[in-house]
Amino acid sequence: MAQLVPVTDPADPRLADYTRLRDVNLRKSLEAEHGLFIAEGEKVIRRAVGTGHPVRSLLMARRWADPLADLLDGVDAPVYVADDAVVEAVAGFQVHRGALASLVRLPLPPVADLVAGARRLLVLEDLVDHANVGSIFRCAAALGVDAVVLSPRCADPLYRRAIKVSMGAVFAVPYARMDNWRDGLGALREAGFTLLALTPDQAAVPLDDAKTGDRAALLLGSEGDGLTSHWLAEADQPVCIPMSAQAMANGVDSLNVVAAAAIACHALMRA
Repeated sequence: MAQLVPVTDPADPRLADYTRLRDVNLRKSLEAEHGLFIAEGEKVIRRAVGTGHPVRSLLMARRWADPLADLLDGVDAPVYVADDAVVEAVAGFQVHRGALASLVRLPLPPVADLVAGARRLLVLEDLVDHANVGSIFRCAAALGVDAVVLSPRCADPLYRRAIKVSMGAVFAVPYARMDNWRDGLGALREAGFTLLALTPDQAAVPLDDAKTGDRAALLLGSEGDGLTSHWLAEADQPVCIPMSAQAMANGVDSLNVVAAAAIACHALMRA
C-alpha cells in the first residue's frame, strides 16, 4: 500500500515534479532531466500504470484516496495529499480531475523495431501542438493504426496536455521518434512501406483511390504549412481528401490536421 503523506506547503521540495504544469519550457527541461511525465485524472493514471510506467509519486486531494485505493495498493511510491488550494498553487491551475501522478518514462524503441510487425503507420512531421498530437493518437487508437512514427521536432506525446487530450491513447499506440529527419522516410521505404503524403492539393490522388499495398505509411504535416517539400518529394504518392465544390468556392480548401487525420486513418484502415 502506498504511503499517504500530508503536505501543506506548495513550496515543499517533495512536490517539485508537479511544479507549474502549464509552463511548457520549464516542463520540457524538468521532465527531460528527470525522465518523468505527468498524468492527470483517474482514468489516465490507471492507463499509464497499466502499461508498465513506474510511479514516482502521486499528488491528490484526500477524497481521491478511496476511488484509487485498488491502484494505490500496488504502488510503492509516496502519495502526497493536500487540500485543493495547495494542489492548485503547485500545479498552476485547478485540478478538476482530482489526482496527478508523476511516472517514469520508458525508453522508446528504434523505429526499425517499432515498424517490424506493422501494416499501417502514421508518420508525423513537425507537429508542435501538444493537443493536436494527443488528438491524432486518439484517432489512431480508435481506428486501429498499428503505430506512430514522429519526426525529431514533433511535440512530446507524453506532455501532460497531449496525454489528457488523447484520453490515455498515447499509452495504447506504440510510437518511436526518428533520429534523422532527412533520411528517415528512406528507412520506412526499405522496410516495405508505401509512403502516402497527405496534402490539401486537390490535384493529388483521392485517398480512397490510393494504392496502399500490404504496408502503408501516411505522412501528416505540421499545423500551418503541412508537409515540407522534402517529404512531399520523398513520398511515393501524394494523396488528398476530396473537398466539395461548394467548400472550394467558399475558400475552404482543407481540414485542420486532426479532422484530416481522423478521415485519413479511417480510409487507410479500410484499404
